[in-house]
Amino acid sequence: MMTIYHNPACGTSRNVLAMIRQSGVEPEVILYLETPPSRERLIELIAEMGLSVRDLLRRKGTPFDELGLDDPSLADAELIDAMMAHPILINRPIVITNKGTKLCRPSETVLEILENPDIGTFTKEDGEVVIP
Repeated sequence: MMTIYHNPACGTSRNVLAMIRQSGVEPEVILYLETPPSRERLIELIAEMGLSVRDLLRRKGTPFDELGLDDPSLADAELIDAMMAHPILINRPIVITNKGTKLCRPSETVLEILENPDIGTFTKEDGEVVIP
C-alpha cells in the first residue's frame, strides 16, 4: 500500500510519481488540491514526517507572502488554518509507504521509503539523472 499526495502541475510531484511507478507500484494518488487532507490527517502527516508545521509550508506560487505566514509569532494552529483554507500552501509530494512517510523534495528522497528502490537510472523532467 502506497499513497502520494500529488499535484500534477508540479514537476517534482510528477517525477516522484514516475519513480514510484518505475519501482513496480501503482500508488493511491490523492490530488490534494481537489481533495485536501482533513485537519486531523494533516497533523498526523506532519508528525509522521517528523517535520515542523513551518517545514511543510510552501512559498513559491502560493499566497504565503500575502498572508504574512513568515511572521514568527504565528502559532502552528494558525499555520494549519492557512493550509486548510489554501491547500496550495501544503508542500508536496507527500508519500506514505510501509517504510515511512516523507515530503519527497528532492524527488529522489522517495527512494528511501520504496520497497524496491532499485529503479535503475531515472531522468528527471529537468534532465538531471538519478542513479540509485
